[in-house]
Amino acid sequence: MLAALDTPYADTRADALAFAVGLPPRDALAVLHLERSGLRVQLRLLGASHQVIAGPLSETVACDLPDGARPLPARMRDALPGWDYDFAARTAVHDDAAFARAVDALRDRLAGRPDALTGTYPGSDHAVTALALDDTGAPGAAIGWRTWHAYPQTREIVMTRSRLVRTS
Repeated sequence: MLAALDTPYADTRADALAFAVGLPPRDALAVLHLERSGLRVQLRLLGASHQVIAGPLSETVACDLPDGARPLPARMRDALPGWDYDFAARTAVHDDAAFARAVDALRDRLAGRPDALTGTYPGSDHAVTALALDDTGAPGAAIGWRTWHAYPQTREIVMTRSRLVRTS
């Protein structure tokens, strides 16, 4: 699903992102409701950030998080009742042409996917936040998702990959 968002682009750079698990649903500009592996899933666009709610977990990556949020980790693992959660993030910095090609390729790759949500912001064709379910290779036992946050002003793309695996 492609959402042309009518809101100012809020995030300014990758290193301003914070991370939190367990926050209640935040105000969203667009939400995609899905079901996968027996879980209700919400892919949520928050300004230029994201929140995923999958069964017992909420994952939020954004600049304006409340106290208790921490800087975006490169890797984090946690155990929830009946589930293991794994999160990873990395940032790629590009020159102007490579950044534009990478964002265009991402938009093309996710276009038309019923399990993906891409938000575009006014002011730049390359101001994009995207979320998509990810094949985990274990139907019914796991669910995964990926996100991309593109920052045209710094030519950075923050990519996250998350996985929730049933343990019982």
